[in-house]
Amino acid sequence: MTTASTTAVETHLDQGLDALGIVATAAQRKQLLDLVGLLHKWNRAYNLTAIRSPEEMVAKHLLDSAAVLPFVTDEPLLDVGSGAGLPGLVLAILKPRLAVTLLDSNGKKVRFQRQAVMELGLGNVTPVQARVESFEPPAGGYAQVVSRAFASLGDFVSLTRHLPSPTGRWLAMKGPAVDDELNGLPDAVVIRERHGLTVPFTTGDRQLLIVERSDSNPGRR
Repeated sequence: MTTASTTAVETHLDQGLDALGIVATAAQRKQLLDLVGLLHKWNRAYNLTAIRSPEEMVAKHLLDSAAVLPFVTDEPLLDVGSGAGLPGLVLAILKPRLAVTLLDSNGKKVRFQRQAVMELGLGNVTPVQARVESFEPPAGGYAQVVSRAFASLGDFVSLTRHLPSPTGRWLAMKGPAVDDELNGLPDAVVIRERHGLTVPFTTGDRQLLIVERSDSNPGRR
């Protein structure tokens, strides 16, 4: 990236985090900027994402991922269909105590994840190359299973039903068309929460749907 481009990226990141109410340390800020640099570098050879501009990567990848941070707990998180490691890498940077597993079946994307984990010094992230249907979770399952662009809402829940703990949650990051997917949800789950997300420097509605098994918290409505 040129000096001007680097300055624009830094400005976008700082203004975006401020708009989201996220306070990042100098070390976290550097990790996020380094992640953009890695995405931009690898994208030229491996086509990790259709977004080419580093400034757009900040808005549509980093800030989009960071927007769900207030709804993520410190319990172990699985990022399904993680692709280039999003949102998992961003959440792991901003929440260092969070243990994140990145799951994807695409070899080149998982190689990027591993390189990013190494270069960014992320000891709380584990990339895994496997198909979601065949992936075996640790004993008890994950407290949180997140997806940013993996599948329809119904398919996301159905294909990953074996991965959350009995009281675990699915965190589905979706666009405005999610209403068309609601009828595809399995009967055994319910939408516990629905949040509109405002992502700086982007247009279009973004939403987070938090889904749980219908019998996981019978006292909640």
